[in-house]
Amino acid sequence: MDRARTALPPGVLSMHVLPAEHHDKDWDAIVVPREVKERLLAQALLVLKHGRKLSMLAGLPHGLIVLAGPPGTGKTTMARGLAQVAALALAREGATTLVEVNPHAFPSDMLGESQRNVTRLLTETIPEIAARRPYTVVLIDEVESFAVRRSAASFEANPVDVHRATDAVLLGVDEIARKLPAVLFVATTNFIEAVDEAFLSRADLVMKFALPDRDTIAKILESAIGELGNGLGEQPHDGPLALAEHVAREGVRVHLDQRRRALLGEGERSDLRQAARQGRLAGAGRPGEHDQAVRQARELRELAAVLQREQRLAEQALLDAGGHDDRVP
Repeated sequence: MDRARTALPPGVLSMHVLPAEHHDKDWDAIVVPREVKERLLAQALLVLKHGRKLSMLAGLPHGLIVLAGPPGTGKTTMARGLAQVAALALAREGATTLVEVNPHAFPSDMLGESQRNVTRLLTETIPEIAARRPYTVVLIDEVESFAVRRSAASFEANPVDVHRATDAVLLGVDEIARKLPAVLFVATTNFIEAVDEAFLSRADLVMKFALPDRDTIAKILESAIGELGNGLGEQPHDGPLALAEHVAREGVRVHLDQRRRALLGEGERSDLRQAARQGRLAGAGRPGEHDQAVRQARELRELAAVLQREQRLAEQALLDAGGHDDRVP
């Protein structure tokens, strides 16, 4: 991660030098049709690699991709993954800087301050960062708070400053498209209807994501459980459901073992026959020792009964859910 040695510039949440190993899994973590990823990557490389040539033509690309959809559809992860795979494709020509912008850092109660903050980011901060490396990807999460839809905003309910801030966003994006064509903006939004129409009109690509369907959910679970299974060090299981059952049973056994250790104490002998034997031997000593040993043996027997009952209930729950007990007798 390439974080500034001093504090990050105002409005910048983080900076990373790509390609970077910690972003390798982002692209594959989101399960979408292959053509969606192909189109996103093609558009990103078109801007980053050929933006300088295209900037001399009429109708130049604005270097803006918008990812829209409900919360939890993986838009931000997809944006980071897109920056990573694009950086990998361009690695021979130089590194890529990923800048994550915090849109909530710009609104201000002071008149004109929001507009000045946005202008400073897009005319000073982003150009200064872009000068460091050949390519730059700027991620703006929740862009609806950055480029507010002015047609739906009331001057009575919203300060004039909000309208001016959106104007500053549009001017800044246009200026960067002309002067810094190797900068790509990737914006995400949960509420595309709240994003300003003029901002959306500048997008070279608007990709809408929906909540995953049944087949996609199954693929996501299979991928996640597969990674979990790799960490268990077990032999391969017959499908994700069998592995899920195995993981559940292991969780029950770990829980019961932790209960036993907590109640018995670490290193305590749980062999009840050994405890009873010690109780009988103690009978030859002082009278009080015999009674104490008998009480301890009785308490251990009761504890064992509780643990066995919990284990039977847990295993029955697994069986009711379609699992099976694979313990070796």
